[in-house]
Amino acid sequence: MWKSLATVGPYLWRYRKAMALGGFCLVLKDLAQAGQPLMIRAAIDALSGRAGSAFVRFAFYLLALAAVKGLFQFWMRVILIGVSRDIEYDLRNDLFGRLVGLSPDYFARTRTGDIMARATNDLNAVRMMLGPGVMYCFETGLTFALAIAIMLRADWRLAVCSLAPAPLVSLAVILFGGAIHRRFERIQEVFSDISSRVQENLAGVRMVRAFVQERAEIAGFETLNRKYIAQNLALVRIQGVFEPLLETLVGVTFLAVLWFGGEQVLAGRISIGSFVMFNTYMGMLVWPMIALGWVVNLIQRGTASLDRINQILDQRPSLAHSGKALASPVRGEIRFRRVVVEYDGARALDEIDLTVEAGTTLAVVGPTGCGKSTLVNLVARLLDPTEGTVEIDGQDLRALDPASVRRAIGFVPGETFLFSATIGENIAFGVERATPAEIRRAAEMAGISGDIEAFPDGYDTVVGERGITLSGGQKQRTAIARALLRDPRILILDDALSSVDTMTEERILTHLAGMMRGRTVILISHRVSTVRQADRIVVLEKGRVVEQGTHADLVALGGQYASLAQKQMLEEELEAI
Repeated sequence: MWKSLATVGPYLWRYRKAMALGGFCLVLKDLAQAGQPLMIRAAIDALSGRAGSAFVRFAFYLLALAAVKGLFQFWMRVILIGVSRDIEYDLRNDLFGRLVGLSPDYFARTRTGDIMARATNDLNAVRMMLGPGVMYCFETGLTFALAIAIMLRADWRLAVCSLAPAPLVSLAVILFGGAIHRRFERIQEVFSDISSRVQENLAGVRMVRAFVQERAEIAGFETLNRKYIAQNLALVRIQGVFEPLLETLVGVTFLAVLWFGGEQVLAGRISIGSFVMFNTYMGMLVWPMIALGWVVNLIQRGTASLDRINQILDQRPSLAHSGKALASPVRGEIRFRRVVVEYDGARALDEIDLTVEAGTTLAVVGPTGCGKSTLVNLVARLLDPTEGTVEIDGQDLRALDPASVRRAIGFVPGETFLFSATIGENIAFGVERATPAEIRRAAEMAGISGDIEAFPDGYDTVVGERGITLSGGQKQRTAIARALLRDPRILILDDALSSVDTMTEERILTHLAGMMRGRTVILISHRVSTVRQADRIVVLEKGRVVEQGTHADLVALGGQYASLAQKQMLEEELEAI
Protein backbone atom coordinates (compact mmCIF):
# COMPACT_ATOMS: atom_id res chain seq x y z
CA MET A 1 0.00 0.00 0.00
CA TRP A 2 2.70 2.49 1.04
CA LYS A 3 4.87 1.53 -1.92
CA SER A 4 1.92 2.19 -4.21
CA LEU A 5 1.46 5.65 -2.69
CA ALA A 6 5.18 6.31 -3.16
CA THR A 7 4.79 5.47 -6.86
CA VAL A 8 1.88 7.83 -7.51
CA GLY A 9 3.20 10.55 -5.17
CA PRO A 10 5.33 12.32 -7.83
CA TYR A 11 2.40 12.32 -10.26
CA LEU A 12 0.05 13.79 -7.67
CA TRP A 13 2.65 16.44 -6.82
CA ARG A 14 3.00 17.30 -10.51
CA TYR A 15 -0.69 18.23 -10.60
CA ARG A 16 -0.85 19.68 -7.09
CA LYS A 17 -2.37 23.01 -8.23
CA ALA A 18 -5.22 21.29 -10.07
CA MET A 19 -5.68 18.91 -7.12
CA ALA A 20 -5.83 21.87 -4.73
CA LEU A 21 -8.42 23.64 -6.93
CA GLY A 22 -10.46 20.45 -7.17
CA GLY A 23 -10.21 20.03 -3.39
CA PHE A 24 -11.39 23.62 -2.91
CA CYS A 25 -14.46 22.90 -5.08
CA LEU A 26 -15.04 19.69 -3.11
CA VAL A 27 -15.05 21.57 0.22
CA LEU A 28 -17.44 24.27 -1.03
CA LYS A 29 -19.75 21.64 -2.48
CA ASP A 30 -19.87 19.74 0.84
CA LEU A 31 -20.38 22.94 2.85
CA ALA A 32 -23.34 23.88 0.64
CA GLN A 33 -24.74 20.36 0.95
CA ALA A 34 -24.30 20.34 4.74
CA GLY A 35 -26.14 23.67 4.98
CA GLN A 36 -29.26 22.42 3.22
CA PRO A 37 -30.74 20.46 6.18
CA LEU A 38 -30.21 23.56 8.39
CA MET A 39 -32.32 25.59 5.97
CA ILE A 40 -34.95 22.82 5.96
CA ARG A 41 -35.10 22.92 9.78
CA ALA A 42 -35.41 26.70 9.81
CA ALA A 43 -38.13 26.63 7.14
CA ILE A 44 -40.21 23.96 8.95
CA ASP A 45 -39.86 25.72 12.30
CA ALA A 46 -40.89 29.01 10.64
CA LEU A 47 -43.90 27.29 9.09
CA SER A 48 -44.83 25.81 12.47
CA GLY A 49 -44.75 29.32 13.93
CA ARG A 50 -46.91 30.58 11.06
CA ALA A 51 -44.13 32.88 9.81
CA GLY A 52 -44.91 32.62 6.10
CA SER A 53 -42.42 35.27 4.93
CA ALA A 54 -39.58 33.55 6.81
CA PHE A 55 -40.55 30.24 5.21
CA VAL A 56 -40.26 31.76 1.71
CA ARG A 57 -36.91 33.34 2.60
CA PHE A 58 -35.48 30.02 3.86
CA ALA A 59 -36.87 28.22 0.81
CA PHE A 60 -34.97 30.72 -1.38
CA TYR A 61 -31.79 30.08 0.64
CA LEU A 62 -32.30 26.36 0.11
CA LEU A 63 -32.51 26.83 -3.67
CA ALA A 64 -29.37 29.01 -3.62
CA LEU A 65 -27.46 26.34 -1.69
CA ALA A 66 -28.62 23.69 -4.17
CA ALA A 67 -27.35 25.84 -7.07
CA VAL A 68 -23.97 26.39 -5.34
CA LYS A 69 -23.69 22.68 -4.59
CA GLY A 70 -24.46 21.72 -8.20
CA LEU A 71 -21.94 24.24 -9.62
CA PHE A 72 -19.04 23.18 -7.43
CA GLN A 73 -19.92 19.48 -7.75
CA PHE A 74 -19.60 19.86 -11.54
CA TRP A 75 -16.17 21.52 -11.33
CA MET A 76 -15.01 19.08 -8.64
CA ARG A 77 -15.65 16.16 -10.97
CA VAL A 78 -14.24 17.86 -14.07
CA ILE A 79 -10.99 18.84 -12.34
CA LEU A 80 -10.30 15.76 -10.22
CA ILE A 81 -11.38 13.20 -12.83
CA GLY A 82 -9.40 15.18 -15.40
CA VAL A 83 -6.29 14.98 -13.21
CA SER A 84 -6.69 11.19 -13.00
CA ARG A 85 -6.74 11.07 -16.81
CA ASP A 86 -3.58 13.21 -16.95
CA ILE A 87 -1.83 10.92 -14.46
CA GLU A 88 -2.92 7.87 -16.45
CA TYR A 89 -1.41 9.51 -19.56
CA ASP A 90 1.90 10.22 -17.81
CA LEU A 91 2.05 6.82 -16.17
CA ARG A 92 1.39 5.05 -19.47
CA ASN A 93 4.17 7.05 -21.15
CA ASP A 94 6.59 6.27 -18.32
CA LEU A 95 5.63 2.60 -18.43
CA PHE A 96 6.24 2.44 -22.18
CA GLY A 97 9.52 4.33 -21.79
CA ARG A 98 10.67 1.82 -19.18
CA LEU A 99 9.67 -1.12 -21.42
CA VAL A 100 11.56 0.31 -24.40
CA GLY A 101 14.67 0.78 -22.27
CA LEU A 102 14.74 -2.73 -20.80
CA SER A 103 17.25 -5.31 -22.01
CA PRO A 104 16.21 -8.14 -24.36
CA ASP A 105 16.56 -10.75 -21.60
CA TYR A 106 13.53 -9.26 -19.79
CA PHE A 107 11.28 -9.85 -22.81
CA ALA A 108 12.71 -13.35 -23.22
CA ARG A 109 11.24 -14.33 -19.84
CA THR A 110 8.06 -12.18 -19.86
CA ARG A 111 4.94 -12.87 -21.92
CA THR A 112 3.80 -10.13 -24.29
CA GLY A 113 0.15 -10.61 -23.30
CA ASP A 114 1.02 -10.11 -19.63
CA ILE A 115 2.75 -6.82 -20.43
CA MET A 116 -0.24 -5.70 -22.53
CA ALA A 117 -2.66 -6.50 -19.69
CA ARG A 118 -0.66 -4.36 -17.29
CA ALA A 119 -0.43 -1.50 -19.79
CA THR A 120 -4.22 -1.47 -20.38
CA ASN A 121 -6.44 -3.11 -17.76
CA ASP A 122 -4.20 -2.41 -14.78
CA LEU A 123 -3.62 1.21 -15.78
CA ASN A 124 -7.37 1.72 -16.04
CA ALA A 125 -7.80 0.35 -12.49
CA VAL A 126 -5.13 2.78 -11.24
CA ARG A 127 -6.94 5.68 -12.93
CA MET A 128 -10.21 4.70 -11.28
CA MET A 129 -8.44 4.65 -7.91
CA LEU A 130 -6.82 8.07 -8.39
CA GLY A 131 -9.94 9.65 -9.91
CA PRO A 132 -13.31 8.49 -8.54
CA GLY A 133 -11.66 6.52 -5.72
CA VAL A 134 -9.71 9.40 -4.18
CA MET A 135 -12.39 12.01 -4.98
CA TYR A 136 -15.25 10.12 -3.35
CA CYS A 137 -13.05 9.03 -0.45
CA PHE A 138 -12.48 12.67 0.56
CA GLU A 139 -15.94 13.82 -0.52
CA THR A 140 -17.81 11.21 1.51
CA GLY A 141 -15.41 11.59 4.44
CA LEU A 142 -15.98 15.34 4.62
CA THR A 143 -19.74 14.92 4.20
CA PHE A 144 -19.77 12.41 7.04
CA ALA A 145 -17.67 14.68 9.31
CA LEU A 146 -19.79 17.81 8.66
CA ALA A 147 -23.08 15.96 9.15
CA ILE A 148 -21.97 14.36 12.42
CA ALA A 149 -20.57 17.67 13.75
CA ILE A 150 -23.87 19.48 13.12
CA MET A 151 -25.89 16.58 14.51
CA LEU A 152 -23.80 16.51 17.70
CA ARG A 153 -24.32 20.25 18.12
CA ALA A 154 -28.09 19.90 17.66
CA ASP A 155 -28.63 16.87 19.96
CA TRP A 156 -25.69 14.77 21.10
CA ARG A 157 -27.86 11.85 22.28
CA LEU A 158 -29.56 11.44 18.92
CA ALA A 159 -26.21 11.86 17.16
CA VAL A 160 -24.63 9.11 19.29
CA CYS A 161 -27.56 6.88 18.41
CA SER A 162 -26.92 7.47 14.71
CA LEU A 163 -23.20 6.68 15.12
CA ALA A 164 -23.77 3.31 16.84
CA PRO A 165 -23.14 1.20 13.68
CA ALA A 166 -19.84 3.01 12.84
CA PRO A 167 -17.55 0.43 14.55
CA LEU A 168 -19.29 -2.38 12.68
CA VAL A 169 -18.82 -0.49 9.39
CA SER A 170 -15.08 -0.09 10.10
CA LEU A 171 -14.73 -3.78 10.92
CA ALA A 172 -16.52 -4.76 7.70
CA VAL A 173 -14.23 -2.49 5.65
CA ILE A 174 -11.10 -4.04 7.19
CA LEU A 175 -12.26 -7.63 6.70
CA PHE A 176 -13.72 -7.30 3.23
CA GLY A 177 -11.09 -4.86 1.89
CA GLY A 178 -8.25 -7.39 2.16
CA ALA A 179 -10.37 -10.11 0.55
CA ILE A 180 -11.26 -7.82 -2.38
CA HIS A 181 -7.56 -6.97 -2.88
CA ARG A 182 -6.54 -10.63 -3.05
CA ARG A 183 -9.41 -11.58 -5.35
CA PHE A 184 -8.66 -8.75 -7.78
CA GLU A 185 -4.97 -9.73 -7.96
CA ARG A 186 -6.05 -13.21 -9.04
CA ILE A 187 -8.45 -11.74 -11.60
CA GLN A 188 -5.67 -9.65 -13.16
CA GLU A 189 -3.32 -12.63 -13.27
CA VAL A 190 -5.91 -14.70 -15.16
CA PHE A 191 -6.60 -11.71 -17.45
CA SER A 192 -2.87 -11.65 -18.26
CA ASP A 193 -3.04 -15.35 -19.13
CA ILE A 194 -5.99 -14.68 -21.46
CA SER A 195 -4.18 -11.75 -23.12
CA SER A 196 -1.07 -13.88 -23.66
CA ARG A 197 -3.11 -16.73 -25.13
CA VAL A 198 -4.90 -14.42 -27.58
CA GLN A 199 -1.66 -12.66 -28.57
CA GLU A 200 0.15 -15.94 -29.23
CA ASN A 201 -2.74 -17.35 -31.27
CA LEU A 202 -3.07 -14.25 -33.42
CA ALA A 203 0.69 -14.08 -34.00
CA GLY A 204 0.85 -17.81 -34.77
CA VAL A 205 -2.45 -18.15 -36.60
CA ARG A 206 -0.78 -19.78 -39.62
CA MET A 207 0.85 -22.41 -37.43
CA VAL A 208 -2.44 -23.13 -35.65
CA ARG A 209 -4.18 -23.70 -38.97
CA ALA A 210 -1.31 -25.68 -40.49
CA PHE A 211 -1.47 -28.19 -37.61
CA VAL A 212 -5.30 -28.11 -37.45
CA GLN A 213 -5.26 -26.98 -33.83
CA GLU A 214 -8.22 -24.57 -33.98
CA ARG A 215 -10.44 -26.70 -31.74
CA ALA A 216 -7.67 -27.37 -29.24
CA GLU A 217 -6.83 -23.67 -28.98
CA ILE A 218 -10.51 -22.73 -28.65
CA ALA A 219 -10.88 -25.31 -25.89
CA GLY A 220 -7.81 -23.93 -24.12
CA PHE A 221 -9.19 -20.40 -24.39
CA GLU A 222 -12.56 -21.53 -23.03
CA THR A 223 -10.80 -23.06 -20.02
CA LEU A 224 -9.04 -19.77 -19.28
CA ASN A 225 -12.25 -17.85 -19.87
CA ARG A 226 -14.14 -20.05 -17.40
CA LYS A 227 -11.37 -19.53 -14.87
CA TYR A 228 -11.61 -15.75 -15.41
CA ILE A 229 -15.38 -15.85 -14.90
CA ALA A 230 -14.98 -17.99 -11.78
CA GLN A 231 -12.53 -15.50 -10.26
CA ASN A 232 -14.85 -12.59 -11.08
CA LEU A 233 -17.80 -14.43 -9.54
CA ALA A 234 -15.74 -15.01 -6.40
CA LEU A 235 -15.17 -11.25 -6.20
CA VAL A 236 -18.84 -10.55 -6.89
CA ARG A 237 -19.85 -12.86 -4.03
CA ILE A 238 -17.72 -10.84 -1.63
CA GLN A 239 -19.17 -7.57 -2.95
CA GLY A 240 -22.63 -9.14 -2.79
CA VAL A 241 -22.21 -9.55 0.95
CA PHE A 242 -20.21 -6.37 1.64
CA GLU A 243 -22.48 -3.74 0.08
CA PRO A 244 -25.81 -5.12 1.39
CA LEU A 245 -24.20 -5.41 4.84
CA LEU A 246 -23.42 -1.69 4.77
CA GLU A 247 -26.96 -0.90 3.61
CA THR A 248 -28.36 -3.02 6.44
CA LEU A 249 -26.31 -1.11 8.98
CA VAL A 250 -27.62 2.14 7.49
CA GLY A 251 -31.20 0.85 7.73
CA VAL A 252 -30.73 -0.08 11.38
CA THR A 253 -29.40 3.43 12.03
CA PHE A 254 -32.48 4.97 10.39
CA LEU A 255 -34.76 2.82 12.53
CA ALA A 256 -32.93 3.86 15.72
CA VAL A 257 -33.08 7.58 14.82
CA LEU A 258 -36.79 7.38 13.97
CA TRP A 259 -37.57 5.55 17.23
CA PHE A 260 -35.46 7.65 19.56
CA GLY A 261 -36.04 10.93 17.70
CA GLY A 262 -39.79 10.44 17.68
CA GLU A 263 -39.75 10.07 21.45
CA GLN A 264 -37.69 13.32 21.70
CA VAL A 265 -40.25 15.21 19.62
CA LEU A 266 -43.19 13.88 21.63
CA ALA A 267 -41.41 14.85 24.86
CA GLY A 268 -40.82 18.36 23.49
CA ARG A 269 -37.02 18.12 23.74
CA ILE A 270 -36.47 18.86 20.04
CA SER A 271 -38.58 20.63 17.44
CA ILE A 272 -40.18 19.00 14.41
CA GLY A 273 -37.72 20.95 12.25
CA SER A 274 -34.75 19.45 14.14
CA PHE A 275 -36.23 15.97 13.81
CA VAL A 276 -36.64 16.43 10.02
CA MET A 277 -33.10 17.85 9.89
CA PHE A 278 -31.73 14.74 11.61
CA ASN A 279 -33.50 12.49 9.12
CA THR A 280 -32.23 14.60 6.24
CA TYR A 281 -28.67 14.24 7.51
CA MET A 282 -29.22 10.52 7.86
CA GLY A 283 -30.31 10.50 4.22
CA MET A 284 -27.12 12.35 3.36
CA LEU A 285 -25.09 9.70 5.22
CA VAL A 286 -26.64 6.86 3.23
CA TRP A 287 -24.49 7.66 0.18
CA PRO A 288 -21.18 7.92 2.12
CA MET A 289 -21.85 4.60 3.85
CA ILE A 290 -22.82 2.84 0.62
CA ALA A 291 -20.07 4.61 -1.36
CA LEU A 292 -17.57 3.48 1.25
CA GLY A 293 -17.85 -0.08 -0.06
CA TRP A 294 -17.43 1.10 -3.66
CA VAL A 295 -14.46 3.32 -2.76
CA VAL A 296 -12.78 0.49 -0.83
CA ASN A 297 -13.30 -1.73 -3.87
CA LEU A 298 -11.74 0.86 -6.21
CA ILE A 299 -8.77 1.47 -3.92
CA GLN A 300 -8.09 -2.24 -3.43
CA ARG A 301 -8.33 -2.86 -7.17
CA GLY A 302 -6.09 0.15 -7.86
CA THR A 303 -3.39 -0.84 -5.38
CA ALA A 304 -3.40 -4.43 -6.66
CA SER A 305 -2.95 -3.16 -10.22
CA LEU A 306 -0.32 -0.62 -9.16
CA ASP A 307 1.66 -3.43 -7.55
CA ARG A 308 1.66 -5.23 -10.91
CA ILE A 309 2.71 -2.06 -12.74
CA ASN A 310 5.48 -1.49 -10.19
CA GLN A 311 6.91 -4.88 -11.12
CA ILE A 312 7.71 -3.35 -14.52
CA LEU A 313 8.71 0.10 -13.27
CA ASP A 314 11.12 -1.51 -10.77
CA GLN A 315 12.92 -3.36 -13.54
CA ARG A 316 16.32 -2.01 -14.55
CA PRO A 317 18.24 -2.75 -17.77
CA SER A 318 20.74 -5.55 -17.22
CA LEU A 319 23.13 -3.80 -19.61
CA ALA A 320 24.70 -1.26 -17.25
CA HIS A 321 26.79 1.60 -18.67
CA SER A 322 28.45 4.82 -17.65
CA GLY A 323 26.77 6.92 -20.35
CA LYS A 324 30.01 7.32 -22.31
CA ALA A 325 29.49 7.47 -26.07
CA LEU A 326 31.48 5.48 -28.61
CA ALA A 327 34.38 7.60 -29.84
CA SER A 328 33.88 9.22 -33.24
CA PRO A 329 34.81 8.65 -36.02
CA VAL A 330 34.23 4.91 -35.74
CA ARG A 331 36.87 2.80 -37.49
CA GLY A 332 35.11 -0.51 -36.85
CA GLU A 333 37.78 -2.75 -35.32
CA ILE A 334 36.13 -5.47 -33.21
CA ARG A 335 37.99 -7.58 -30.67
CA PHE A 336 36.81 -10.47 -28.50
CA ARG A 337 39.05 -11.15 -25.51
CA ARG A 338 38.52 -14.55 -23.84
CA VAL A 339 34.76 -14.15 -24.13
CA VAL A 340 32.47 -16.57 -22.33
CA VAL A 341 28.64 -16.44 -22.50
CA GLU A 342 26.54 -18.72 -20.31
CA TYR A 343 22.80 -19.42 -20.42
CA ASP A 344 21.50 -21.19 -17.31
CA GLY A 345 24.94 -22.61 -16.61
CA ALA A 346 25.52 -23.89 -20.18
CA ARG A 347 28.21 -22.17 -22.26
CA ALA A 348 27.04 -20.73 -25.57
CA LEU A 349 30.50 -19.23 -26.23
CA ASP A 350 33.67 -20.61 -24.65
CA GLU A 351 36.95 -18.66 -24.47
CA ILE A 352 36.57 -16.75 -27.76
CA ASP A 353 39.67 -14.79 -28.79
CA LEU A 354 39.03 -13.08 -32.10
CA THR A 355 39.92 -9.83 -33.87
CA VAL A 356 38.06 -8.34 -36.83
CA GLU A 357 40.19 -5.69 -38.45
CA ALA A 358 38.50 -2.44 -39.44
CA GLY A 359 37.20 -2.52 -43.00
CA THR A 360 37.35 -6.32 -43.36
CA THR A 361 34.65 -8.97 -43.74
CA LEU A 362 34.46 -11.85 -41.27
CA ALA A 363 32.21 -14.79 -42.09
CA VAL A 364 30.99 -17.14 -39.34
CA VAL A 365 29.72 -20.62 -40.12
CA GLY A 366 28.85 -23.63 -38.01
CA PRO A 367 26.02 -25.98 -37.08
CA THR A 368 22.79 -24.78 -35.47
CA GLY A 369 23.26 -23.85 -31.82
CA CYS A 370 27.01 -23.34 -32.04
CA GLY A 371 26.83 -19.68 -30.86
CA LYS A 372 26.88 -17.69 -34.11
CA SER A 373 23.96 -15.37 -33.22
CA THR A 374 25.24 -14.98 -29.67
CA LEU A 375 28.55 -13.74 -31.09
CA VAL A 376 26.98 -10.93 -33.15
CA ASN A 377 24.51 -10.05 -30.36
CA LEU A 378 27.55 -9.22 -28.24
CA VAL A 379 28.77 -6.76 -30.89
CA ALA A 380 25.40 -4.98 -31.01
CA ARG A 381 25.40 -5.13 -27.21
CA LEU A 382 22.09 -6.90 -27.00
CA LEU A 383 23.75 -8.88 -24.21
CA ASP A 384 26.99 -8.75 -22.24
CA PRO A 385 29.54 -11.55 -21.89
CA THR A 386 29.60 -13.59 -18.72
CA GLU A 387 33.39 -13.36 -18.77
CA GLY A 388 35.90 -11.48 -20.92
CA THR A 389 35.43 -8.29 -22.92
CA VAL A 390 34.17 -7.19 -26.32
CA GLU A 391 35.79 -4.04 -27.73
CA ILE A 392 35.11 -1.70 -30.63
CA ASP A 393 38.08 0.47 -31.56
CA GLY A 394 39.74 -0.53 -28.30
CA GLN A 395 36.80 0.55 -26.10
CA ASP A 396 35.10 -1.96 -23.80
CA LEU A 397 31.41 -2.05 -24.74
CA ARG A 398 30.43 -2.42 -21.08
CA ALA A 399 31.63 1.13 -20.44
CA LEU A 400 29.67 2.61 -23.36
CA ASP A 401 26.11 3.75 -23.88
CA PRO A 402 24.41 0.92 -25.85
CA ALA A 403 22.54 3.45 -28.01
CA SER A 404 25.80 5.07 -29.21
CA VAL A 405 27.17 1.62 -30.13
CA ARG A 406 24.05 0.61 -32.04
CA ARG A 407 24.01 3.86 -34.05
CA ALA A 408 27.27 2.75 -35.66
CA ILE A 409 25.85 -0.68 -36.57
CA GLY A 410 23.53 -1.89 -39.29
CA PHE A 411 22.04 -5.10 -37.93
CA VAL A 412 19.95 -7.63 -39.84
CA PRO A 413 18.90 -10.29 -37.27
CA GLY A 414 18.11 -13.87 -38.13
CA GLU A 415 14.45 -13.39 -37.23
CA THR A 416 13.19 -10.59 -39.48
CA PHE A 417 10.67 -8.17 -37.97
CA LEU A 418 8.68 -5.65 -39.97
CA PHE A 419 6.18 -3.16 -38.59
CA SER A 420 2.60 -2.83 -39.76
CA ALA A 421 3.44 0.19 -41.92
CA THR A 422 4.41 0.92 -45.51
CA ILE A 423 7.45 -0.73 -47.06
CA GLY A 424 9.08 2.69 -47.38
CA GLU A 425 8.52 3.41 -43.68
CA ASN A 426 9.96 0.02 -42.75
CA ILE A 427 13.10 0.67 -44.76
CA ALA A 428 13.46 4.18 -43.30
CA PHE A 429 12.96 2.95 -39.72
CA GLY A 430 15.65 4.49 -37.51
CA VAL A 431 16.77 7.06 -40.09
CA GLU A 432 15.22 10.48 -39.68
CA ARG A 433 14.50 12.54 -42.80
CA ALA A 434 15.36 9.71 -45.22
CA THR A 435 14.56 10.88 -48.76
CA PRO A 436 12.62 8.72 -51.26
CA ALA A 437 15.77 8.54 -53.43
CA GLU A 438 17.83 7.19 -50.51
CA ILE A 439 15.15 4.62 -49.71
CA ARG A 440 15.06 3.45 -53.35
CA ARG A 441 18.86 3.19 -53.48
CA ALA A 442 18.93 1.04 -50.32
CA ALA A 443 16.16 -1.16 -51.78
CA GLU A 444 18.17 -1.59 -55.01
CA MET A 445 21.29 -2.67 -53.11
CA ALA A 446 19.19 -5.17 -51.15
CA GLY A 447 17.65 -6.56 -54.35
CA ILE A 448 14.07 -5.75 -53.32
CA SER A 449 13.36 -2.68 -55.51
CA GLY A 450 11.92 -4.73 -58.40
CA ASP A 451 9.45 -6.51 -56.11
CA ILE A 452 8.38 -3.24 -54.49
CA GLU A 453 7.80 -1.45 -57.78
CA ALA A 454 5.65 -4.37 -58.94
CA PHE A 455 3.20 -3.72 -56.08
CA PRO A 456 0.23 -1.48 -56.99
CA ASP A 457 1.18 1.11 -54.36
CA GLY A 458 4.95 0.69 -54.67
CA TYR A 459 6.82 1.94 -51.62
CA ASP A 460 3.49 3.03 -50.08
CA THR A 461 2.30 -0.59 -49.90
CA VAL A 462 1.24 -1.39 -46.34
CA VAL A 463 2.56 -4.72 -45.11
CA GLY A 464 0.56 -6.67 -42.55
CA GLU A 465 1.56 -7.20 -38.94
CA ARG A 466 5.15 -8.51 -38.80
CA GLY A 467 5.23 -8.18 -42.60
CA ILE A 468 2.81 -11.08 -43.04
CA THR A 469 1.85 -10.03 -46.60
CA LEU A 470 5.45 -10.44 -47.82
CA SER A 471 7.33 -13.64 -48.51
CA GLY A 472 10.23 -14.69 -46.31
CA GLY A 473 12.77 -13.55 -48.90
CA GLN A 474 11.04 -10.20 -49.38
CA LYS A 475 11.03 -9.59 -45.64
CA GLN A 476 14.73 -10.39 -45.38
CA ARG A 477 15.66 -8.10 -48.25
CA THR A 478 13.55 -5.29 -46.77
CA ALA A 479 15.44 -5.73 -43.49
CA ILE A 480 18.76 -5.60 -45.38
CA ALA A 481 17.66 -2.36 -47.07
CA ARG A 482 16.78 -0.94 -43.64
CA ALA A 483 20.30 -1.70 -42.38
CA LEU A 484 22.02 -0.32 -45.50
CA LEU A 485 20.09 2.95 -45.33
CA ARG A 486 21.83 3.72 -42.02
CA ASP A 487 25.17 3.82 -43.88
CA PRO A 488 26.79 1.98 -40.94
CA ARG A 489 30.50 1.56 -40.22
CA ILE A 490 29.77 -1.96 -38.98
CA LEU A 491 27.33 -4.22 -40.86
CA ILE A 492 26.03 -7.46 -39.30
CA LEU A 493 24.12 -9.94 -41.44
CA ASP A 494 22.86 -12.78 -39.26
CA ASP A 495 21.85 -15.45 -41.78
CA ALA A 496 20.13 -12.63 -43.67
CA LEU A 497 20.02 -14.46 -47.03
CA SER A 498 18.63 -17.80 -45.85
CA SER A 499 15.19 -17.24 -47.39
CA VAL A 500 16.32 -16.21 -50.89
CA ASP A 501 17.26 -18.46 -53.79
CA THR A 502 20.86 -18.76 -54.98
CA MET A 503 20.35 -16.46 -57.99
CA THR A 504 18.83 -13.71 -55.84
CA GLU A 505 21.59 -14.25 -53.29
CA GLU A 506 24.26 -13.78 -55.94
CA ARG A 507 22.56 -10.60 -57.18
CA ILE A 508 22.33 -9.18 -53.64
CA LEU A 509 25.97 -10.01 -52.89
CA THR A 510 27.02 -8.28 -56.10
CA HIS A 511 25.14 -5.13 -55.04
CA LEU A 512 26.58 -5.38 -51.53
CA ALA A 513 30.18 -5.75 -52.69
CA GLY A 514 30.62 -2.03 -53.22
CA MET A 515 28.73 -1.20 -50.04
CA MET A 516 30.84 -3.59 -47.96
CA ARG A 517 34.14 -2.23 -49.21
CA GLY A 518 35.88 -0.24 -46.45
CA ARG A 519 33.32 -1.30 -43.81
CA THR A 520 33.58 -3.91 -41.08
CA VAL A 521 31.18 -6.73 -41.93
CA ILE A 522 30.25 -9.82 -39.93
CA LEU A 523 28.42 -12.29 -42.12
CA ILE A 524 26.69 -15.38 -40.71
CA SER A 525 25.46 -18.01 -43.12
CA HIS A 526 24.98 -21.74 -43.67
CA ARG A 527 25.86 -21.37 -47.36
CA VAL A 528 29.43 -21.55 -48.58
CA SER A 529 28.45 -19.48 -51.61
CA THR A 530 27.58 -16.60 -49.31
CA VAL A 531 30.84 -16.55 -47.33
CA ARG A 532 33.50 -17.66 -49.82
CA GLN A 533 34.52 -14.07 -50.71
CA ALA A 534 35.01 -13.01 -47.07
CA ASP A 535 38.46 -11.86 -45.94
CA ARG A 536 38.37 -14.47 -43.18
CA ILE A 537 36.05 -17.33 -42.28
CA VAL A 538 35.58 -18.66 -38.75
CA VAL A 539 34.05 -22.06 -38.03
CA LEU A 540 32.31 -22.43 -34.66
CA GLU A 541 31.42 -25.67 -32.92
CA LYS A 542 29.91 -25.87 -29.43
CA GLY A 543 30.84 -22.25 -28.75
CA ARG A 544 34.53 -22.63 -29.72
CA VAL A 545 36.52 -21.52 -32.77
CA VAL A 546 37.69 -24.76 -34.40
CA GLU A 547 38.85 -23.44 -37.79
CA GLN A 548 39.65 -20.05 -39.31
CA GLY A 549 41.19 -18.75 -42.53
CA THR A 550 40.24 -17.87 -46.10
CA HIS A 551 37.97 -20.04 -48.22
CA ALA A 552 40.94 -21.54 -50.06
CA ASP A 553 42.83 -22.19 -46.81
CA LEU A 554 39.92 -23.99 -45.18
CA VAL A 555 39.12 -26.09 -48.24
CA ALA A 556 42.77 -27.15 -48.38
CA LEU A 557 42.67 -27.93 -44.64
CA GLY A 558 40.13 -30.66 -45.26
CA GLY A 559 38.18 -30.08 -42.02
CA GLN A 560 34.57 -29.22 -41.23
CA TYR A 561 34.40 -26.28 -43.63
CA ALA A 562 35.80 -28.35 -46.50
CA SER A 563 33.23 -31.06 -45.77
CA LEU A 564 30.43 -28.47 -45.81
CA ALA A 565 31.70 -26.94 -49.06
CA GLN A 566 31.93 -30.34 -50.76
CA LYS A 567 28.43 -31.31 -49.63
CA GLN A 568 26.86 -28.08 -50.88
CA MET A 569 28.73 -28.30 -54.20
CA LEU A 570 27.33 -31.79 -54.70
CA GLU A 571 23.80 -30.56 -53.89
CA GLU A 572 24.12 -27.76 -56.48
CA GLU A 573 25.31 -30.24 -59.13
CA LEU A 574 22.36 -32.53 -58.40
CA GLU A 575 19.90 -29.60 -58.63
CA ALA A 576 21.40 -28.64 -62.00
CA ILE A 577 20.74 -32.11 -63.47
